[in-house]
Amino acid sequence: MNKIAHILLVEDNRMDVELTLDAFREAMLANTIHVSSNGQDALDYLYGRGQYADRQTYPLPSLILLDLKLPGIDGFEVLHQIKETPILKRLPVIILTSSKEEGDRALSYDIGANSYLVKPISFDGFLGVIRQIEGYWLSLNVGPPGEDT
Repeated sequence: MNKIAHILLVEDNRMDVELTLDAFREAMLANTIHVSSNGQDALDYLYGRGQYADRQTYPLPSLILLDLKLPGIDGFEVLHQIKETPILKRLPVIILTSSKEEGDRALSYDIGANSYLVKPISFDGFLGVIRQIEGYWLSLNVGPPGEDT
């Protein structure tokens, strides 16, 4: 199933964005990654609003990597809106956060997160996480019907 995936990374911390992008490059994964630095931009992208109206240029993602602590609309609300929208609710959403709080984890799963990962501190640890994401979510996992494009 090794196909080019479209990934939406929702992360406000510039260092974490660079770390994630570097890890994808280091792992030599040929995915396209769109970065949204806040919840509102992520929702605009997902709903194809404003500058994201052209789905050829801004296709729906195959996978969403979502931080919880975002300015404005937080990751919990982004997740809630994704899982309440018929065209989006089957998109796999991986929470990628620094929060180890049990309440954050419980709420994420209650809302519909597909996975909850705590960001590693080291680059090697982060690279390992990215390789695991690619290995499972982008290679092994068989998505819902109608998403075999």
